[in-house]
Amino acid sequence: MKRDVTQGEDKSRIRTKPLPQIMAIARNLALNLYREAGFNNMAQAERKCKFGLEQILSIFRMK
Repeated sequence: MKRDVTQGEDKSRIRTKPLPQIMAIARNLALNLYREAGFNNMAQAERKCKFGLEQILSIFRMK
């Protein structure tokens, strides 16, 4: 999985430490949650969850 393409890491303007490391952790968390939710295609998971609150809540197991 290429975070730089799917999650736009290369376009990020965050440069001041420790923010790049924190954002990398957040991106990895998102990928792990997508995998745990059963997604095989991370780009598809990203698109599906981007605007769907119900999908995001189900990934975080919230009601």
